[in-house]
Amino acid sequence: MNNYNLYVTIIFLFKVAFIFMAVYHLYLKAKNKENSDLDKKIVYWKEHFEFIFIALMSILLVYLFNPYKDRLYLINRETKVLLFLFGIVLIITAKWDIFIKESNVFQKIQSIVGQQR
Repeated sequence: MNNYNLYVTIIFLFKVAFIFMAVYHLYLKAKNKENSDLDKKIVYWKEHFEFIFIALMSILLVYLFNPYKDRLYLINRETKVLLFLFGIVLIITAKWDIFIKESNVFQKIQSIVGQQR
């Protein structure tokens, strides 16, 4: 296994760990144990795994799309899946409420919808 494949595997493992922590947090939430010490630890590790995943994926993007090196041949199926998941994570974790509150377009839509009621 070369260094690139090892790196992609490490990223994948962090993503699996994040998913496991997220699912376990949802399980504890469903059991009404979301403020327990165990849940606080799960949320702590979930957030840290997410941060590490984002940092590792950002480094991967810089490595793959460096304009001075042609490394596009390295993009295999696993890398495509990771890039896809990275996009999904960024969309989900974006601070949409800030954008929606500050956007003039959304404010106009809200005022129009509010007037129709």
